[in-house]
Amino acid sequence: MQFRISDTFTDSLARLTGDEQKASKTTAFDLQINPASSGLSFHRIDRTKDKNFWSVRVSRDIRLIVHKTDASLLLCYVDHHDKAYAWAEKRRLETHPRTGAAQLVEIRETVREIEIPTYVEVAPTPAPSCLSGIAREDLLGYGVPDEWVDDVLAASEDTLLAIADRVPAEAAEALLLLATGGKPEMATVASQNSDPFEHPDALRRFRLLEDADELAMALAYPWEKWTVFLHPSQRELVAREFNGPARVSGSAGTGKTIVAIHRAVAMARKDTSCRVLLTTFSPELARSLRQKLSRLVADDSDVRKRITIGVIDDIALQLHQEHIGDAKIAEEEMIREWIAEVRTTLADVTLPVTFLCDEWADVVDAWQIDDWPAYRDIKRLGRKTRLSESQRQSAWKVFDVVREHLAATGTVTPSGIFAKLAASDIQPFDAVVVDECQDISVAGLRFVASLLPDRPNSLFFAGDLGQRIFRTPFSWRSLGVDIRGRSRTLKINYRTSHQIRRQADRLLDGTITDADGNEENRDGTISAFNGPPPQISSFCDETAESDGVAEWIRDRLADGVVAKEIVVIVRSVHQVPRARDAVRKASDLTGTGLATVEIVEMHKAKGLEFRSVAVMACDDDVIPLSKRIAAIGDQADLEDIYNTERHLLYVACTRARDHLLVTGVDPVSEFLEDLTVDR
Repeated sequence: MQFRISDTFTDSLARLTGDEQKASKTTAFDLQINPASSGLSFHRIDRTKDKNFWSVRVSRDIRLIVHKTDASLLLCYVDHHDKAYAWAEKRRLETHPRTGAAQLVEIRETVREIEIPTYVEVAPTPAPSCLSGIAREDLLGYGVPDEWVDDVLAASEDTLLAIADRVPAEAAEALLLLATGGKPEMATVASQNSDPFEHPDALRRFRLLEDADELAMALAYPWEKWTVFLHPSQRELVAREFNGPARVSGSAGTGKTIVAIHRAVAMARKDTSCRVLLTTFSPELARSLRQKLSRLVADDSDVRKRITIGVIDDIALQLHQEHIGDAKIAEEEMIREWIAEVRTTLADVTLPVTFLCDEWADVVDAWQIDDWPAYRDIKRLGRKTRLSESQRQSAWKVFDVVREHLAATGTVTPSGIFAKLAASDIQPFDAVVVDECQDISVAGLRFVASLLPDRPNSLFFAGDLGQRIFRTPFSWRSLGVDIRGRSRTLKINYRTSHQIRRQADRLLDGTITDADGNEENRDGTISAFNGPPPQISSFCDETAESDGVAEWIRDRLADGVVAKEIVVIVRSVHQVPRARDAVRKASDLTGTGLATVEIVEMHKAKGLEFRSVAVMACDDDVIPLSKRIAAIGDQADLEDIYNTERHLLYVACTRARDHLLVTGVDPVSEFLEDLTVDR
């Protein structure tokens, strides 16, 4: 008997208490081991059109819903008795008549209007259909269940969202894309007599479990089922052969990281001698990659050992130590002190210290410029203030002394490490996958490109220009990394509700262009599910704000959200006390300890996700951060500062799955007004 699990089961399991989940998992394991065991209490659910639905007793009140035939058993749902039965009575498992994919379909309820005599009849004006002109046959081709087609054709903007929540995922995605002016791809049509569970759309929601270890993994990560289920557009990018470097982009929550991980695994499995580097820019993100990879490959140790995961700076330092020798890294603060000291001793240098520090980091050190002619002639990509030749000469006097200090102290910058490796013939990897590539450095990209000079299909990037928060833009093509014609944008958001995504997107332009002219078009992005609208609030003072956030946390807990699924995000460490005060007050309101409610700074929020997110302290002088603006060494960089501050707030808001609260104290950040106004 084939044993499968549905995504609806993992979703429902996550809504139970810890003890209820534990008991439900035990029953699920018993079902897999021996579904005919006399210790299992099966009860056929009579009030359903699909007579293969059964309930299995978990406890006095908890029931597990399964779809059982002679050939298979499918875990479908788990809940308290009445809710579990109500769910089953409104569902049936069927094969779509056009696509051939297995679907759990919610039965459309027939509502008969009761005629009431009135003296004056006034016909209500029906809301216009938002999908007028779409053919019935096309809707079937998108996977819309036949009995829902008429409702879809008559749907207004408001009712379409409700319908999208009640039809299978591929149908919902197509409907939302149609409603926003896009044109979905027709679903794959299965061949005759093929297994409906093996259809690409069915593989997104049903997983065949071969043993107890696979079941344990599926039950352990109910909120992260997307690490296993790939959308067809994602699967195509994982398997595709490219004739050069390639990049996948997309707004937050569209699954770029998942594509990157699957791509790394696919490369390792394709060739048993292939050594793959999966890298990113921060330790937190690297840890997240390791966790997700372990879930994907499970106990496939051969694949796991061929994939190296780490922070790109750490990988470079390790390779330098192994192949070139030990290296002593010069800290940024040390270099800043050197620049400030030299600046005060050279009377003809009038450029500010902050400007010189930025110029060193973004130009001289990044591009590893080692003499005056090279600095004189460089185009200074990413720097907006133009320098005359005399200004460059005075600046170079400072940088030349800094280079002498590096030589005298035997230290090297991370960019210097990358440069030495790029100039060597070291090739420890056969494929490289870079996640969050929007924040890769000039030297880091040059190093990555040098690893695979003759392997056109082995350099893959994943990132979002709208989440660039650490690096100034620069030309990839100037370093030999040309992704023209090999850049793809994902359009389906799996992590963030439609309402949160739509509001967060107002912080950014619909199209973002990189330094080489490659466009990332965010228009047409849709979310796979709906939720409550975000709340954006301003308060008269910090006390009132912490009171408001505390009440919001209390309400989320009352909704059934557990404390560990709530996070409070602030701009920097200076606002952390305000967040702590709000969590403390929430604890007082609920009478329970809330130690598992996390508090995170915006720069450290990348890669995280929570059901409920409160973004606090969005005051006028906090974001954009007034100290950062005051310290600008190049006034022409003001636009870039504002953009990265917008990106920070965007990153914070898009950590939310279901609930988002954004608050500040008057006067609040100008970005909060942008959040509420269409751009």
